[in-house]
Amino acid sequence: MNARLALLLISIVASGLIAGLLYGWVVSVIPGLRKVDSNTYVTTMQNINREIINPWFVIPFMTVPLLLGGTAIVEFRAGHDRRAWYLAAAAATYAFGVLGVTIGGNIPLNDSLDAVDLGSLSGDALDHTRNEYETPWNRWHNLRTAASALAFALATTAAMINEAEEG
Repeated sequence: MNARLALLLISIVASGLIAGLLYGWVVSVIPGLRKVDSNTYVTTMQNINREIINPWFVIPFMTVPLLLGGTAIVEFRAGHDRRAWYLAAAAATYAFGVLGVTIGGNIPLNDSLDAVDLGSLSGDALDHTRNEYETPWNRWHNLRTAASALAFALATTAAMINEAEEG
């Protein structure tokens, strides 16, 4: 395997890992959290949001669009324009649909929730805090999950393009 194809493979695997993580939340964590009381929900989300800020998550999460974009450039230079356009579309989809949504939607909600002092809230106030967070956070999360899956599909499609047919 040459370096160009290795870069393509790394890009696909990295985007697939993030798409899988986000999808896993949609089908397991979110439904599970819907069944817990507000105190448990807020405590759990505060802890998850703090713990996920680690190199094992942040580095792949932030570098996927760089990998996809870099791979697109390499493919353009190799004369594989169709493959490159799919990769460029994957990079843009991820950058705007995953990073943009996370930075503009999920992170501000996470920061707001992190500032909540559970000891100072009554049951009704805690329920209100949860509702103000949970519904918009899940909407943003569903959007970034769809964008991540689309970026992965575009990158995978790029790999299936026969180089010989491109000229």
